[in-house]
Amino acid sequence: MKTTEVTMVRIYLTESKAKLDTLLKRLHDWEHVRGVTVFRGITGFGQSGVMHTASIVDLSLDLPVVVEFFDEPSKVDTIIEHLAEMVDPTHIVSWQACIRA
Repeated sequence: MKTTEVTMVRIYLTESKAKLDTLLKRLHDWEHVRGVTVFRGITGFGQSGVMHTASIVDLSLDLPVVVEFFDEPSKVDTIIEHLAEMVDPTHIVSWQACIRA
């Protein structure tokens, strides 16, 4: 079985601060990453301690959002540098992984 090394990246945001369309456009159109998934959370909090949550009564538009993507390690390093203009670097987590084919 052949393996390919990749770097996985997660970006933690909230919908109100996400600039999600701009971020996705950059990852798709400019950076041409191999894969992107966006997860919408039902509750979460960050360093501020402010709880972002959804309820049936209050359909919040400020819920947690996780953008996850992967690509070759050297390409991801460059992408993360580019994203520093858009996203607080403390909200970006990355780790090494393998694709098995």
